[in-house]
Amino acid sequence: MKRENPDYKIGEMNKISLNRNGQYVWAIKDINFEVKQGEVLGIIGKNGAGKSTLLKILSRVTTPSTGSVKLKGRVASLLEVGTGFHQELTGKENIFLNGSILGMRKDEIKSKFDEIVEFSGIGRYIDTPVKRYSSGMFVRLAFAVAAHLDPEILIVDEVLTVGDVEFQKKCIGKMHHVSAKEGRTVLFVSHNMAAVKNLCTRGLILEYGKVFYQGDIGWTVSKYLAASNHSGEVLLRDRHDRSGNNKFKFTNIKLKDIRGESLTQVISGEPLIAEIDYESDEKIKGILIIAVSFLDGYGNTIATFITDEMGVKFENIEKAGTIYLKIPKLLLRSDNYSIRLFASLNGTQSENILDDIENALTLNVLPGDFWNSGQLNRVGNYGLMDGQFYN
Repeated sequence: MKRENPDYKIGEMNKISLNRNGQYVWAIKDINFEVKQGEVLGIIGKNGAGKSTLLKILSRVTTPSTGSVKLKGRVASLLEVGTGFHQELTGKENIFLNGSILGMRKDEIKSKFDEIVEFSGIGRYIDTPVKRYSSGMFVRLAFAVAAHLDPEILIVDEVLTVGDVEFQKKCIGKMHHVSAKEGRTVLFVSHNMAAVKNLCTRGLILEYGKVFYQGDIGWTVSKYLAASNHSGEVLLRDRHDRSGNNKFKFTNIKLKDIRGESLTQVISGEPLIAEIDYESDEKIKGILIIAVSFLDGYGNTIATFITDEMGVKFENIEKAGTIYLKIPKLLLRSDNYSIRLFASLNGTQSENILDDIENALTLNVLPGDFWNSGQLNRVGNYGLMDGQFYN
């Protein structure tokens, strides 16, 4: 007698970090949202959150086990490399095949054919069977077909990351155009928060197969970055690996965005605020000097903000409080950085050191399109930053 299939049981939360206990997992559940005409919706979430499953259901590739989806208009989807292409047919034949699937007449497809080929940039291979295409060529042709065959709804998954940077920029520009100029609806899934913020007008976060948050794209990205790391807050009060006179201590540090959301990762070029709490045995008499440094993985100091160099004076301040460092544009390349906190009184000589903590907090800087060129500032040369202290 065969054993019972454990996948017949349902109800477990879709959390990929949990050990499998033999129960079936809902990929997505209890999802309810509406996308208006001409809106660009960014769908974000961790791996396994249910993003691709949701897009497959919206694209009618997968049938929902419960619930319903209402779509008004033709849907073109770009979900996985090669999806919707017949491997034995040429690029040209696949263009006509995809157009027919969308319900277009042959003369309509012909009128768009040259534009599709030109956008894809693979005209030399348009009569070659697509089974001989590279993944990048697949994506180029697939997106060109999906974007140019007049769909009312365009659904694009993370597949665009397969293409080169130049083509990614063309795709983002095309999606901007079809939504803003032609009033078409775009659903875009990506882990690239810079691309999501630049393209989308509204966002939706999926977590464990459910909607965690939806709203303005700025708030959505902030919520996602904050939730991805749970909190940007690290308690420093009990750290013993510190230098100083033990009469003054940094007790806490929080990193926040301009909306006040705690985080430990930020998009390069975005604002960043550091909230630094301190305590002293007595009221501080004299000039308190604070330094906040950003160090790379090799321990090299990449940028330092020092109050006295910046013309900021914290003089005769209370024995407990909070000091803020506001960085309007964090122009660091994408990488992981550690933050060092330093405090001294009336000078930076060793005898004046109040507190010195290395690796007080780790900050993950994500690549961003700061120059709006389509080129993300990944690991490499470091940028410069401007900041302001206050309390």
